[in-house]
Amino acid sequence: MSKIRISIYILLSTVILCTSLFLAPKVINPFHLDAMTKDILVSIRLPRVMVAFLMGMALGASGAMLQGILRNPLADPYILGISSGASLSAALCLLSGTYFLGKFTIPFAAFLGASLVSLLVGFFGWRRGGFWPERLLLAGIGLSFLFHAVLMLLLSISPGEHIGRTMFWIFGDLSAADWSLIPYGALFILSGFVISLSRAKALNALILGDELAHSLGFSVHRERLLVFISISLMTAASVSLGGIIGFIGLLVPHIMRFFVGADSRILVPASGIGGGMLLCLADLIGKTVIHPVEIPSGIVTAIIGSPYFLYLLRRKDVLGA
Repeated sequence: MSKIRISIYILLSTVILCTSLFLAPKVINPFHLDAMTKDILVSIRLPRVMVAFLMGMALGASGAMLQGILRNPLADPYILGISSGASLSAALCLLSGTYFLGKFTIPFAAFLGASLVSLLVGFFGWRRGGFWPERLLLAGIGLSFLFHAVLMLLLSISPGEHIGRTMFWIFGDLSAADWSLIPYGALFILSGFVISLSRAKALNALILGDELAHSLGFSVHRERLLVFISISLMTAASVSLGGIIGFIGLLVPHIMRFFVGADSRILVPASGIGGGMLLCLADLIGKTVIHPVEIPSGIVTAIIGSPYFLYLLRRKDVLGA
């Protein structure tokens, strides 16, 4: 990665972060802060930007890892069904009006549901002493369809007053972000991120094939287990913080490959930072474009990501062909 590209990357990231904090939807001068604007900046904007960055980092890094272990360039973190489990458990609380842990109820329920689905996917994907990519993929798709169907059933029979809030959360709602959510989210996301970075060299070998990875001294099934744990931790924590944010885990690793190449030791952290920046940008657009009405960030990422991904798909090198 050239110094020019690194400089552009750092500059662009700084511009997006500063814009999210100070320029939108209402301009705040950081050099002249009264008590009210300081409270807005510290209590509302800063935690929201941090939550957006953490979620995007988790999804971007998870996407890069998952595309590697499944050897599927169209894989993203939600393909394992983790998002459907989180959505269903969170929707159960939202639709029933049950808040047994106060404002922590929805994040806790979403994380619990995502974790349980991760265990189920791992159970069905395990065979003959290890994880098999095809079984993980099929298990995730099957469970995703099942939980999505149950969620649609619940929405169709629930009273109307709870449906709006539930749908807003499912589409990716960052408006409820505050400091109290950040410590636990950061703990799980950063833990998964550290595991991902530590297994990046093994991932490079797995991408080239199990036989080669084994010949290089890596335990194939052990490495897949560690990677799966890291993806599950990051994706579950991300969904619990702000709902379903599509396309980041799918799109960002492809964009980063054009900048940094396919070496997972560089691609994984670059995808994490790129995912954080993209979600901050999506949140900025969502809360600015038709202010004071907010567009959920998941909708914005889909609108931005879909056309660009179709453009990337037309390029031969996206699929390695």
